[in-house]
Amino acid sequence: MGRIAGRFARVEPRRRAGRLVLGLLADLPRKNCWTIAEWAGEAAPHGMQHLLCRVAWDADAVRDDVRDYVVEHVQEEAAVLVVDETGDVKKGSHTVGVQRQYTGTAGRIENSQVAVYRVYAGQRGHAAVDRELYIPRSWTSDPDRCQAAGLDDELTFQTKPELATAMIERFLDAGHQAAWVAGDEVYGGNPKLRAALEARGVGHVLAVACSAEVATGAGKLRADALAKKLPKRAWQQLSAGAGAKGHRFYHWAVIDLAEDAPGHRQLLIRRNRSTGELAYYRCHSPQAVPLTTLVRVAGSRWRVEETFQAEKGLAGLDEHQVRRYSSWTRWVTLAMLAHAFLTVVRADEHAQHGAPDGLIPLSCNEIQRLFITLAVRPDHTAAHRLDWSRWRRGHQARARAWHYRRQAATT
Repeated sequence: MGRIAGRFARVEPRRRAGRLVLGLLADLPRKNCWTIAEWAGEAAPHGMQHLLCRVAWDADAVRDDVRDYVVEHVQEEAAVLVVDETGDVKKGSHTVGVQRQYTGTAGRIENSQVAVYRVYAGQRGHAAVDRELYIPRSWTSDPDRCQAAGLDDELTFQTKPELATAMIERFLDAGHQAAWVAGDEVYGGNPKLRAALEARGVGHVLAVACSAEVATGAGKLRADALAKKLPKRAWQQLSAGAGAKGHRFYHWAVIDLAEDAPGHRQLLIRRNRSTGELAYYRCHSPQAVPLTTLVRVAGSRWRVEETFQAEKGLAGLDEHQVRRYSSWTRWVTLAMLAHAFLTVVRADEHAQHGAPDGLIPLSCNEIQRLFITLAVRPDHTAAHRLDWSRWRRGHQARARAWHYRRQAATT
């Protein structure tokens, strides 16, 4: 918390932000301003809500602090920047950025809010270090709706690849280095994103659809058509990285592309050993690299799924109950900080202390459990619990009375 202390003008909101971060790491069944305020020993949730809504502090500056904190402790030459989006299913139409759209969280089209994240992924650990909320056209074309949610009236629509490009350039402009970027088909199919990476000298391994056309010596061909022409000897069995149940082995093949531009361009093809299902990646590198390097970068994309799972499960990334844009940025930034703390502790612990015989190394889940249980678990009196019970019941009574009055007026 000392790294972000200077982002707060007064000590009171800084201390409350610290209690909120600890609450995000707590073993609460639900994490919102109510439950965290009660867990932290406050008399009501108003202080936590005030911190997210009205207190003057710069969430983007804290975001930059989180980025520097993660890179400082987890940095390595082989690290990969992974860009991907995740959605949170919502009810109603007033939450900023919400509309009916596809979200991988639900696996279908739902009323949801979608955000794009940039994850710094290496062998020592992985954590989200940047975020941008995706604002659909249905919002940017409605200035009144944007203003009600705390968005700029003159906000222009940006696609997910454009948001990803801005985050990657922000990372590089801050003086940090990244040799590779990975992403799924949403980003691999965008030529502007690929061109921006090539202009900055950053290699990429980005998934593309089977229908993507690539330039070869025989002209432009679809990716799936090229795969059918490969001889049996072109495939190699390589691991895309270690998973929870062992190494993820696939068959891989690579084809050099005949594009007239600097650097090395290739089409990487992955084949499932059991089902034969194919996946395709457009690759670019300033210098020639072996197939094993491309496979490693392609496998790094799975780190973003692990990051989303950890940040939602351990740090309450998706449990915010806020409507305005500034409140969303503050909640997710502090959730990123909470998870970054676990990632850094895990990396330092693995570097300094090996796992004893018969035990796996400490995971973020186990570090969170030990930290909250042994270091910061608050011990509240029965009177505190009863006061909160009365507060909740009183708030619910006021809300019910208001709803009845509104119903009577409309009737």
